Amino acid sequence: MTTNIGAPERIVRIVAGVLLVALPFMSGWAFFESALWTWLSVIVGLVLVVTGLLRFCPAYCMLGCSTNGKACRR
Repeated sequence: MTTNIGAPERIVRIVAGVLLVALPFMSGWAFFESALWTWLSVIVGLVLVVTGLLRFCPAYCMLGCSTNGKACRR
């Protein structure tokens, strides 16, 4: 598994992911009273955190792009 996420994007993914996981439980917004939006926010947040920690994004690999300067092997 070749890394394809650079350091700046890694930080953004982890911070955004943690915010998306915490937002439904801490914001009190009526938007998150629906279980669908709560689960969607948590799942997207977890995907961002995991891809940020692993420094690998499968979608980037399928598209052949990278933000760390190395191309992903197909």
